[in-house]
Amino acid sequence: MKAGKNWQRISTISIMIILMVPFTGFAAAQSDAPVPQKRSASAKQTVTAKEVQDLKEAVAAQQQQIRQQNQLVEQLRSQLQQLVDTTQQASAAAQKAASGVDQAQTTAAQAQQSATQAKSAADQAASNAADVKSALAVVNTTTQDERRQLSALEALVGRFRFSGDVRIRGESYFQSGVPDNNLARIRVRFGMDGQLNQDFIAGFALATGSLGNPTSTNETLTNVFDRKTIALDRGFITYNPVAHSWLTLTGGKFPYPWQRTSVTFDPDLNPEGFDEKASFDFSGPLQNVNIQGIELLYNQANGKPGIPSQDSYALGMQIAGRFVFGPWTVTPSFLTLKWNRPDAILQESAFATGATTTGFQPPTPTGGTAPAPITGIPIPGEGQGCAKGTSFPTYPPCVFAPNGMTNATYVDSKGVPHFYSGYNYADFILPNQIQTGFTRLPVNILLEFLDNLDAENHPLNTKGAVITTLGSQNKEYGFDVSVGQVKNKNDIQVGYAWYREEQDAAIASFVESDQRAPTNILQNRIYALWKLRSNTLASFTWWHGRALNTNLENNVALFNNYSSVATITKPGQQEPYLNRLQFDLIYTF
Repeated sequence: MKAGKNWQRISTISIMIILMVPFTGFAAAQSDAPVPQKRSASAKQTVTAKEVQDLKEAVAAQQQQIRQQNQLVEQLRSQLQQLVDTTQQASAAAQKAASGVDQAQTTAAQAQQSATQAKSAADQAASNAADVKSALAVVNTTTQDERRQLSALEALVGRFRFSGDVRIRGESYFQSGVPDNNLARIRVRFGMDGQLNQDFIAGFALATGSLGNPTSTNETLTNVFDRKTIALDRGFITYNPVAHSWLTLTGGKFPYPWQRTSVTFDPDLNPEGFDEKASFDFSGPLQNVNIQGIELLYNQANGKPGIPSQDSYALGMQIAGRFVFGPWTVTPSFLTLKWNRPDAILQESAFATGATTTGFQPPTPTGGTAPAPITGIPIPGEGQGCAKGTSFPTYPPCVFAPNGMTNATYVDSKGVPHFYSGYNYADFILPNQIQTGFTRLPVNILLEFLDNLDAENHPLNTKGAVITTLGSQNKEYGFDVSVGQVKNKNDIQVGYAWYREEQDAAIASFVESDQRAPTNILQNRIYALWKLRSNTLASFTWWHGRALNTNLENNVALFNNYSSVATITKPGQQEPYLNRLQFDLIYTF
């Protein structure tokens, strides 16, 4: 548009110049024309001065007009040149604009193509977004389900409590006249308790140890690196209703629910049967009273000759309480426990005793004498085997006593062993704790008195004859005094225990396995414990004990329970003390 207007102006100016140029030339011609020759005198006379003057003025005006026209022409030429330049610039700009338009058109086409591709990509992205949204909805639903499942699993796992320990022990035996014995041992235990619902709790535990020895979970590091035995140590269900929290009923193979010491039951043993406990809390000095019934099942009759045809079990009850008098806390208890048909313990199978050999009695020929039994036949047992004692069987069925049978026994005419005394425990325990003002250093004092109410009035000597000059061997009494505790890191406890346990105070098969002998002993124990970490305990124990009365039948000095060497040469001699040192490192989890 602008270039067209410029061209119109140029045309107009060109026409004007063309029209003006002749006049300008004409005027110039007139100006340059030669002056006519003077006329004759007569002519001079006819031209007046006024005419001459008018002619001069006309010529001057004409010249002025010519100059103005020349100036105008120059202006027009300048304007024309400017218009030409502007037109050329406009033409160049138009050409450039045209090129730009073409480029813009190309760019627009490319942009249109890109826009089409972008729209396609956007559509695809929208489709993908829809798919992702759908997938996220599925994932969100799945995540919520997984969270619910995880919460349910956490709630389920939260109802279970795992526990256990690993113990490494170095142990040494020293006794005059007997070779020293040094052992390295390991114990591993793992258990789990679970709250099945608000009213029921169940649990189980596994532990190392010989299958034929319920009083020990030790495995000795020997036998060419063989794998160690591990078996079910506990398995029980407890009913403790929320609506009646004072009531607790337990059945199975369970940890002791009643108060006891090693005098009657080894701490590694878990009894089997049932227990019913009622516990009531109070305010004031008397803070708790509880009473419980106990039914223990230890042998099912199998009807074999010479073995009781009825089941063997123990029935009892315990009443206990807790009193608090300022810094002094006392938790007394009294237990009565009656053992029914305990003779089954003396006639156990090869499996129960963990026997490594067996034997049999050949038939007696007609009219002849009974041949000697054939013994020493190897079988794959790993326990202590048949216990040794006066006239005891040397192959199963035989006496079950992992740590030696030190009770009085006799053998009938058929060769079947029997307990000389019955067993009905009356056990009084009085634990005390006195706070000293130092939180980590309480004073602990335990007193105990045990009386077997069914023991015979007089014991038997080493030949099996009654010693009428000696009273019933049915009592145990002792104490345990210590200072400190082992609850927190760096806690320390040191203590000393002493007790005197007569021959028939308790059944020898189930009492403490680490002391000199199960019964008929005088025992000292010195111990020290150090809580290295919250879950790691180091301890040292020195057992210093001997047989109480070597005149009695089945005493440990004649039938050593850890070696085949007798520690006395004749009954009545005082046995040298056995020193048993134990160094333990226990990791608990």
